[in-house]
Amino acid sequence: MARLGKLLFLFLVSELLGSFVFGRFVVEKSSISVLSPLSLRSKHDSAIGNFGLPDYGGFLVGSAMYHEKEGLGCQPFDGDKPFRSKTPRPTILLLDRGECYFALKVWNAQQAGAAAVLVVDRIDEPLITMDSPEASGNSQGYVEKIQIPSALIERSFGESLKQALKNGEDVVIKLDWRESVPHPDQRVEYELWTNSNDECGTRCDEQMQFVKSFKGHAQILEKGGYTLFTPHYITWYCPQAFILSSQCKSQCINHGRYCAPDPEQDFGEGYQGKDVVYENLRQLCVHRVANESSQSWVWWDYVTDFHIRCSMKNKRYSKECAEEVLKSLGEFSYAVLFCIESFLDQFSYAYNLSTQICLLKIKKCMGDPEADVENEVLKTEQELQVGRGSRGDVTILPTLVINNVQYRGKLERTAVLKAICSGFKETTDPPICLSSDLETNECLERNGGCWQDNISNVTACKDTFRGRICECPVVKGVQYKGDGYASCEAFGPARCTIKWRMLVGIKKWANFLGLLRVPVIRLSVPRRLSRDGHDKCEDINECKERTACQCDGCSCKNTWGSYECKCKGDLLYIKEQDACIERNGSKFGWFLTFVVVAVVGGAGVAGYIFYKYRLRSYMDSEIMAIMSQYMPLDNQHNNEVPAEVQPLRQGTSV
Repeated sequence: MARLGKLLFLFLVSELLGSFVFGRFVVEKSSISVLSPLSLRSKHDSAIGNFGLPDYGGFLVGSAMYHEKEGLGCQPFDGDKPFRSKTPRPTILLLDRGECYFALKVWNAQQAGAAAVLVVDRIDEPLITMDSPEASGNSQGYVEKIQIPSALIERSFGESLKQALKNGEDVVIKLDWRESVPHPDQRVEYELWTNSNDECGTRCDEQMQFVKSFKGHAQILEKGGYTLFTPHYITWYCPQAFILSSQCKSQCINHGRYCAPDPEQDFGEGYQGKDVVYENLRQLCVHRVANESSQSWVWWDYVTDFHIRCSMKNKRYSKECAEEVLKSLGEFSYAVLFCIESFLDQFSYAYNLSTQICLLKIKKCMGDPEADVENEVLKTEQELQVGRGSRGDVTILPTLVINNVQYRGKLERTAVLKAICSGFKETTDPPICLSSDLETNECLERNGGCWQDNISNVTACKDTFRGRICECPVVKGVQYKGDGYASCEAFGPARCTIKWRMLVGIKKWANFLGLLRVPVIRLSVPRRLSRDGHDKCEDINECKERTACQCDGCSCKNTWGSYECKCKGDLLYIKEQDACIERNGSKFGWFLTFVVVAVVGGAGVAGYIFYKYRLRSYMDSEIMAIMSQYMPLDNQHNNEVPAEVQPLRQGTSV
């Protein structure tokens, strides 16, 4: 029975691996262009390696190198960074296929200073995907440390590159990943094929670490409506001949229809395969129930919390622990966001009832695992494993699919975000794709080589995830048209206001610098439709229409957007009154002004003298007289009482 269990386990695993033989595995590609020498100028396909960090949405131009004595790259290269580039172009190292893992070759190249690796196939065959070993067998864990991109190229192409290098030619190559992910519209659809099992080795650790680190980005993209995310879980089936066996019953639900390998690969201890299938199903239903109320991002919260609180390592992988996670999520998002029914209020009874409704919805979605029937959710998952269109079968766990194309490379937060951002139609990138850790704003240096109007501060340079584009802009409702590089012209009815603002700005700066006297001008510019059907800006001639400078003796000069008035002789024009006055005034007026000022000044001086000498001395004498009458009272107060007050004192003492 133990041997039978082992065979059954191997069968279930081989169902996945069998897809390589009988299924349709699609090789995801990037393009390679030879820029020099001229004799080799061409464009080729390469198969993106399933490790390292491909630069999705970007490209790399570098000089090719080949070390003939160590062409396999299976051993560390001698010297300190021997392939570190000494020119502005990075080094793209060519290596031969064979004798060791692809990932080990790339790791040794990275350690030696290479910026990218091209592995040359050793036989003439269609391109294959270079995958990483299930376990590196190296204490350093080099697979997880690979940070450079790599690809497999055809033998004939690789041999031509090596021959050119042998002849001493400078071979310049461009690796381009900009078209590796389709970008048809403003929304990216992506899916993650994963597993709730946390005891399956390096693969499980990688996918759970990715889910935890990418959760924030994923929820921002979903809440903003930029992406549509769907989780998926691979399941297998049990052969008909083994359905009633204890091994099949321990690994499958619904009578052998949906199975998962035993987590410990031992049927006698630990968790069973059906525990994994059942939790996979629960996580699928959490997403379905949340998605019904457009709150699909809650899946990320549940999965990360479940992995932390209910891991197999802590012996907490159970239905009870899962429901505890769901209830705790309800306090913040689960019940509040998408499980509270319209007839429920916010009291504790309503909250508890709404949480129960959520659990009932999930339980209904999961169905009966013991029933001999198809499970709608898991049946759909099995059907989706088979490739459709350009995607191919899902044969590797974990697998990320972006816009129906399988992602290749390490599941790393920034790398995956770049791949998703490369799936947006150009110029529709969400703000998160333009963060500093993903791109460099090419418009900051020389305006990206695009057209720019320094006066109005209008530019045709627009920063996007894939780099800058030169495109004439729309500014405050005014459309600019042109090639975006050498010229952009305002077009349409509102362009006159733009032109007017530019002229006003020029005059204001000139006035500030003292270079030009600016008259009072009117900020309104009319427009009319010309004969050819295009709007053009025309100025109103206020002088001709006699709407300005109507005073006697005034002369009018029209300007663009305004006018200037001038009076005859030495008169000064006052616009507010539309009148002319003498610039210097009359002599009689100046004399009269002097007399008035003198009279006012003399009266002030006379008043001051009168106050200081006459009024001040009079007031001082009066004050002294009053004080002299009371001073004796103070001196005689203790000796005698005046006669006129004695009766009063006697009277008051009775």
